[in-house]
Amino acid sequence: MKIAMGSDHAGFALKQEVKKHLQEMGCQVEDFGTYDEKSCHYPIYAQKVTTEVVGGRADLGVLICGTGAGMAIAANKVKGIRAVTVSDCFTAKAARMHNDANVLCMGARVLGPSLACLIAQLFVETGFEGGRHQTRIDMISDIEKGK
Repeated sequence: MKIAMGSDHAGFALKQEVKKHLQEMGCQVEDFGTYDEKSCHYPIYAQKVTTEVVGGRADLGVLICGTGAGMAIAANKVKGIRAVTVSDCFTAKAARMHNDANVLCMGARVLGPSLACLIAQLFVETGFEGGRHQTRIDMISDIEKGK
């Protein structure tokens, strides 16, 4: 599985931990920045990662900032992205199974490395159930199209 990752300065250290864990799981991870803790603007990295996901060059995206909220707001502006801010294991699985979420957003000021790695693992390992949930995803797509 190919994962596109990005963070701002607040999420940089946690991104490094999560990236290492995903690579150890066998995922191919492409890091779109930032590459240090120098202050930067999170929407830049949200756009880079989501472009890879909607373009089919990555299966899923992972974005990390201070809270995860800013990244999710920016990511969800991209048509076809279903980004979710997650800080617990249940939501990580449910967002994939029921919402076909394709971008995981986490907060480095909210989560420790162990939990963040577990959340990312569950997000990547969990599949979409389809069925009645597909109907809802189609409805979301219709909203994006202005229907």
